[in-house]
Amino acid sequence: MTTANMVQAVNMAMRQELKRDKRVMVLGEDVGLNGGVFRATDGLQKEFGSERVVDTPLAELGIIGASIGLAVNGMLPVAEIQFSGFMMGSFDQIYSHAGRIRMRSRGRFSCPLVIRTPYGGGIRALELHCESNEAIFSQTPGIKMVVPSNPYDAKGLLAAAIRDPDPVIFYEPMRIYRAIKQDIPDEEYVVPIGKANVIREGEDLTLIAWGSMLKTSTEAVDKLNNKHSVEIIDLRTINPFDAETIINSVKKTGRCVIVHEAIKTGGFAAEIIATINDKALLSLEAPVMRVTAPDVPYPLAKLENYYLPSHERIIKAIEKVMSWNSLYYFHLSHFQ
Repeated sequence: MTTANMVQAVNMAMRQELKRDKRVMVLGEDVGLNGGVFRATDGLQKEFGSERVVDTPLAELGIIGASIGLAVNGMLPVAEIQFSGFMMGSFDQIYSHAGRIRMRSRGRFSCPLVIRTPYGGGIRALELHCESNEAIFSQTPGIKMVVPSNPYDAKGLLAAAIRDPDPVIFYEPMRIYRAIKQDIPDEEYVVPIGKANVIREGEDLTLIAWGSMLKTSTEAVDKLNNKHSVEIIDLRTINPFDAETIINSVKKTGRCVIVHEAIKTGGFAAEIIATINDKALLSLEAPVMRVTAPDVPYPLAKLENYYLPSHERIIKAIEKVMSWNSLYYFHLSHFQ
């Protein structure tokens, strides 16, 4: 076992897969000699050489385009985009090519590509560094979307992503890169893509989060001092997402709060709510609530704390859902 933070866990996963399969390679801006802007690729070029850990020009469209070509021709590229906001520069290649190759070739070709990128706020970064665009990529057919919330899952999910036959976008929450440490097995393991994790069982309310918001949400629940029995679900995978685990939980608790740091309109919480309404509407004791960022561009540092979901906003949402009296509101609406 090794005690590691998320950056170290990501590094461990790439080292493991580079050793396991000679087709695996890493490429991106500064991933080789400098070991990456967050040092997630530190030491890999020295160990595996500059032909397998490749420093590229500053051109996101070129990085992803080259990676797609490598993947289609038998390699297993792990491309790094330095910050999530820069992903838009490569969106055409992701949407028009990576996600469509299997369909376009009628199954003759696949695109086993992983795109790693740090995402999310809380580090006082500059413009276009902290975006949370997971919902955009969840609407890109053929693309899988993974967001770990802890070091153990980061290693296992990244290994699973590299071994997956289709393209996977791997969002790494910068806010908790070094904020959480866990004991991680040194041997190989994978965490299945598409399976959520119930990290705490409860009876009164289901709370769903992913990435750094899982830590924030868990801390908020802890501040309630067991006032309510809250079941906490780490979604882990945005696409495909584990609807079964969510529905089973909501049917048990009857109440739900979803927390994400992306903007509210079109955020992935809306898709989860639609699924709950489709499959568990009659089990709900209150409307599902969202705690999200406002519908504005990510702000500069001084306004960051007002933008991101906080303990106070999460607790307020939990209390509102728990105090909802469905019978009272039914009668109120009936007589208005």
